[in-house]
Amino acid sequence: MRVDFHTHSILSDGELIPAELVRRAMACGHDAIAITDHVDMSNVEHVVKTVVKAAELSEDYIKVIPGVEITHVPPSKIEKVAKMARKYGAKWIVVHGETVAEPVIKGTNRAAVLCQEVDLLAHPGFISDKEMEIAVDNSKYIEITGRKGHNITNGYVVSMAREFGAKMLIDSDAHSPDDLMNYDRALAVALGAGLNDKEAKLALETYPADILNKLL
Repeated sequence: MRVDFHTHSILSDGELIPAELVRRAMACGHDAIAITDHVDMSNVEHVVKTVVKAAELSEDYIKVIPGVEITHVPPSKIEKVAKMARKYGAKWIVVHGETVAEPVIKGTNRAAVLCQEVDLLAHPGFISDKEMEIAVDNSKYIEITGRKGHNITNGYVVSMAREFGAKMLIDSDAHSPDDLMNYDRALAVALGAGLNDKEAKLALETYPADILNKLL
């Protein structure tokens, strides 16, 4: 099984229209894909409603999950934006975590894992013990990313997730067609980040199947 829970289209900073993104993912061997364009308070309604339409119109290809990535939103506003996204039809909510590659404001990771509406904390950088503990308590998924720059801390994130028992997903954070990862490439990212074979199978097969059963 190959499912990518973090991708971008031209609705934010990706290169492809949603239909082409979905078709490219299908050609890459995906079973499902979440379109999670960047949103904040200003564009969440437009993006989510458009992605919902795109998901419906792309259903002849593979399963498409309409979602968002809440990005550079002040921590105090993350819950509000997440609720707005749900209201407009988002089924999968990602928060752009405190990656070392961008100046994400401190407190974003904590706000994300505390928010009931959030499903996945993306590229969380040097996530703290307490933040990881909260993530586990609140059943949040933690991302191991294939994205250049964001992946610098993958090894650290894996070690923390393992210590606290967090569930991990392997995502591309694709912005261009070349960013999409087939199963073998995603497996290489997982193993390269330090997951063992059992953990990699959970991240690439078991957890994605569980999520799809709930969402679709």
